[in-house]
Amino acid sequence: MKKILCPLPSYGFDPTEAAIPWWLLTQAGFDITFATPKGQKAACDIRMLKGHNLGVLRFVLQAKKDAIEAYTVMQNSESFCNPLTYDEIDTKQYDAILLPGGHDKGIKQYLESKVLQSVIVDFFNNNKPVAAICHAVVLVARSIDKKTDQSVIHNYQTTALLNSQELLAYNLTRLWLKDYYLTYPGLTVEDEVKSVLSNKEQFLQGPAPMFRDNAKKLKRGFFVKDRNYLSARWPGDVYNFSIEFIKMLQEPTV
Repeated sequence: MKKILCPLPSYGFDPTEAAIPWWLLTQAGFDITFATPKGQKAACDIRMLKGHNLGVLRFVLQAKKDAIEAYTVMQNSESFCNPLTYDEIDTKQYDAILLPGGHDKGIKQYLESKVLQSVIVDFFNNNKPVAAICHAVVLVARSIDKKTDQSVIHNYQTTALLNSQELLAYNLTRLWLKDYYLTYPGLTVEDEVKSVLSNKEQFLQGPAPMFRDNAKKLKRGFFVKDRNYLSARWPGDVYNFSIEFIKMLQEPTV
């Protein structure tokens, strides 16, 4: 049984981007270990889970029923209730790493963690699968390999949350949610990720993200796979992203 590491912030991760991969991976027979900054049980962005203060946009922006159900099961699982601390992570114990995203300001402790950045560098250096979705691509982009003084994805193709998505969500809700949808006001996810690439053309936008994918409509989702690295843009890509990650994990190791 391959072991997957899944670090999370104390609060603020996206429930869909964590729970759907967790559900599909566990159903496929993989063992997932969670880690949080202080080893305490994590909590997702409650607004994404419950739809609080999203107004008429609630049914567009809130997590869907399948994600809510998966999150309910996940948050009661033994591994989720008993996470490691970031400092306790031993990369040698894991075959791959899963990195969910989230845009609530609480996600910053995760995106800015030097410990996690070092962990990610180690996964890349050992050619182990790394899967990042949405804002988590920022964490990967900030992971600097000391051997090169460059991001681990400097020479990789990638995607991430698009400017069009981030700014649309912000502009639609800023009258009452202010900068809730801008984790870092003044710096979008796409722009930061592009800044670490050797060529901006390595950033792939994919088809217009109009509708969320699901188990029966995988073609709605989009991902970019480059060697050991898998990336996706938003919760609407999560099924396609998760199934491709499972395929990567099922490939025979060399």
